[in-house]
Amino acid sequence: MKTIKTVGLILFITGFCLFNGVFFSADYSLTREIVKAQISDEQKQELFLQSDSSLLNQNVGSVFSFCCSGQKIFDVANQIQASTYGITQEELFELSARSGNQFSLGAVDSLYIGEDAISEFKKKAWKDYASWLEGRTFESSEELQNQLQGIAANINQYGIINKVGFDRYQVKDLTYSLTKASAVGPVKSNPILFLLLTFGLCIAGALLYILPKIKLLPGIKNNGIFFNVMKNTGWLGILTGTWLILFYVMLYFYPEYMTQWITLVDPVSRVLNGNEAGRFFLYGFIYTLCILVMGVRMLIHYRHSKYHVLRTCSVMFFQTAFAFLIPEILIRLNKPYFDFKNIWPLDYSFFFDSRISELISAGTLGIFMLGWGIALIIIGVPVLVYFFGKRWYCSWVCGCGGLAETLGDPYRQLSNKTVKAWKVERWMIHSVLVFAIVMTAGVIYTYWTGASWFFFLTRINCAKCMGLYRSRICGRCWYRFLSVNG
Repeated sequence: MKTIKTVGLILFITGFCLFNGVFFSADYSLTREIVKAQISDEQKQELFLQSDSSLLNQNVGSVFSFCCSGQKIFDVANQIQASTYGITQEELFELSARSGNQFSLGAVDSLYIGEDAISEFKKKAWKDYASWLEGRTFESSEELQNQLQGIAANINQYGIINKVGFDRYQVKDLTYSLTKASAVGPVKSNPILFLLLTFGLCIAGALLYILPKIKLLPGIKNNGIFFNVMKNTGWLGILTGTWLILFYVMLYFYPEYMTQWITLVDPVSRVLNGNEAGRFFLYGFIYTLCILVMGVRMLIHYRHSKYHVLRTCSVMFFQTAFAFLIPEILIRLNKPYFDFKNIWPLDYSFFFDSRISELISAGTLGIFMLGWGIALIIIGVPVLVYFFGKRWYCSWVCGCGGLAETLGDPYRQLSNKTVKAWKVERWMIHSVLVFAIVMTAGVIYTYWTGASWFFFLTRINCAKCMGLYRSRICGRCWYRFLSVNG
């Protein structure tokens, strides 16, 4: 038994080391063909290519260097557009002089009489950002000029980047897609081989390490757990926790650096949804594997308890089928991505404008999904909680609870069991619930009524990425609204 566990441990460590080695295994070569394939807007293609050609057809050995160089190209491109389309001080003085003490959009039309792209852009920008000033009278031309100065600053800082440049969201998305497409290395050439050498070895090693436990007596085994460097706050546990934190940080904020890891699961993604994998497909894949493999451990440890066996099988099934496989297959069938077990407020985006519109436009199936989600909230959850308590979901269905009950089982002793910790947790949970209810009520109210405000909150509507102040603004523009209205 000890030999099998040792072999399993060696296989797991080998697979994990290869997984980390994959991160550094590629070189990166950007070509014009890749740029044209990843940047759909032809004008922005040329802008990117003209900004800096030093990265083109160069072999870059580090993903960090490649992404840094790409970021500089986007910065240069935005500087070019800012100097080309920017509102100058002379134009401000002239517009102020033509308006007098009362602002009129007619003054904008008379200032920009050309039909070229730059004049058309400036006319539209002034109308989008300054329409709320139409007909407003000021005590002096200086007061009007100061107001126009602030609007011009916003056009130069935000309007140009959003319309003819690359905003920060486009930069993040394009940096990721360009990095993944430019990768040259063994993983991209043989993703299935490296999938087996990384995930395959880790799974095989973990199972070989776990399966011999079936010879032990069933039940909880806490022997030496407080002296274990992995299961207590030893160096190995701290190292593992640090790695997981860095993985999450990269996944959410810097996915461009983990494109090699994402490429590993491209074959699986193509089988399930017909597309290349994304960062959250990688996350869901690893998440599901953790529950399945550690679920086997739970079944062995608690095989004496029918309750624990059924509960563990339940969370393994719901995570694999409902949270991972079915949503991906729906994408392959050109249907909305939908997790039938993910209930609001855990699925906090369920009532977002875009989500509701997507489900309604998907026809009968989309309407059923919307009705299913609402029925779970107002009927399913209250009824099942009344008869079975909250554990029916948290311990039997939920993916979060499933990970805690499987992968988290060996680490239960690390959680704080004091009454104070329980009170803090209770306050946090109910505070988040109240916040979710209020914000969701606002989203639903503004969606069905078309109102721009809910109490003191501005409607966030991604279909209206226009000006500031009285215009409805999308989530991406929210930080701009706050910076202007302070």
